[in-house]
Amino acid sequence: MHALVTGATGFVGGRLARELVAQGVTVRGLVRPTSDRRAVADLPVEYLLGDLCDPQSLAQAVKEIDVLFHVAADYRFWVPNPTTMHQANVDGTVALMRAALDAGVPRIVYTSSTVTVDCSTSRLGTEDDFVSPRECRSTYQLTKVLAEQAVWELIRQGAPITILNPSTPIGAGDHRPTPTGQLIVDYLNGRLPAFLNTVLNWIAVEDVAKGHWLAATKGRIGQRYILGHANLSLEQVLAMLSDASGQPAPRIKIPYALAYAAGIGGEVWGRLSGRRPQAALEGIRMAAKPMQYDASKAVQELGLPQTPLRVAVAEAVHWYRAHGYVSKGGIR
Repeated sequence: MHALVTGATGFVGGRLARELVAQGVTVRGLVRPTSDRRAVADLPVEYLLGDLCDPQSLAQAVKEIDVLFHVAADYRFWVPNPTTMHQANVDGTVALMRAALDAGVPRIVYTSSTVTVDCSTSRLGTEDDFVSPRECRSTYQLTKVLAEQAVWELIRQGAPITILNPSTPIGAGDHRPTPTGQLIVDYLNGRLPAFLNTVLNWIAVEDVAKGHWLAATKGRIGQRYILGHANLSLEQVLAMLSDASGQPAPRIKIPYALAYAAGIGGEVWGRLSGRRPQAALEGIRMAAKPMQYDASKAVQELGLPQTPLRVAVAEAVHWYRAHGYVSKGGIR
């Protein structure tokens, strides 16, 4: 089997590339010239330079492959120009899918996100629940909703696509790091004296990678699968981080109104300085609503693993300390 992985140098994409190689798959990665390849530096991956905004490179990338894994996305909660995120997450997704269909790629796995899955404080979100564009609370969420809507339209036209909705991955190998990884790094460096509590669904990044492979080999075309595991508050996850690291968890919970005000201030500072604020308003707005999901469909149909979250948390702590992200404390 020959597979193309977009986002192969990222957190989830890198883990997926590793999983595919272990399964005996020949992996091609679409990467930009500036991409940090540390996540896959030790793997026999064929690199093809390109960009989601470059149609010619996409047409070249999808030639003679058996399965496309479209994992790449611009995942941030603060972006100076929202248009660039829309171009990557929406326009780039549509262009890649059309290139794959023109090339006759028989199997496509599209990595969406659970931010496109509607849920409430009283009910877990399932694959039948959809967020509408008018309900979105961040640019990232809006672009993922619009991209998934475009993918569903292609499915209705007969495209062989399976959609995956990962929740919040955690574990080793988050080089960039992602917003979740940055929170862990800040905590380990003692830069998280207080926190805005929220509820998220969490999953080990290795399970997300395995879920992609299972979706390509066992998933149904035209179906949507939530890749998730444990619905836990940030306070509960911080307690796990404390157990794994030996550092005390922050005890001060920030009221939402205060966090929102800080987010407005951070937004103004970011616009003036051109730098990412520590308190991103869109991230705070996302945290206002619990994001909790039911992943039983993926568990039952695909055999999605459910690694205990404490294991993934401990692996993340060890990895960040071992790779120089933490300035205080040693490896426990």
